[in-house]
Amino acid sequence: MACSRTCSRILGLSLGTTALFAAAANTVLLFPNWDVTYLLRGLIGRHAMLGSGLWGGGLMVFTAATLISLMGWRYGCFSKSGPCRSMLTVLLSSGLALLGALICFITSGVALKDGPFCMFDVSSFNQTQAWKYGYPFKDLHTSLLQILLVVIHFISSFLGLFCSLCGK
Repeated sequence: MACSRTCSRILGLSLGTTALFAAAANTVLLFPNWDVTYLLRGLIGRHAMLGSGLWGGGLMVFTAATLISLMGWRYGCFSKSGPCRSMLTVLLSSGLALLGALICFITSGVALKDGPFCMFDVSSFNQTQAWKYGYPFKDLHTSLLQILLVVIHFISSFLGLFCSLCGK
């Protein structure tokens, strides 16, 4: 049980850190050059506008990371909870984090496939230059680390649940 608690402490802090980075990265995408006019004029890519780095990889993962870390430290309302309740809470938290990380990962993958939303030259041969906003590289993984950490923690929690039950 102690190994599982130590793992919860470390992975909770690691997940919390990656969640903050995901939210910060999505915020930077919404405000290029820290200028709000791109957002107001609708010149932000649809993948950044979804905000999956804020609510998926950020808020959902951070919430789960906080619960996982609190369980590892046995803090607050978790200080007197039994091992089954603790492990169930950690497993549910890991599921929430996995869902948030997957949403962010899929959105990021699609965004990488579509390429950046930017102004590019659409003029054809022997014509004047014409510029438009769009996805010039439409036919071409940031939250992979979060998914890896969550899967490791999920396996650790799952084993901790069964090992603690077998120990009794």
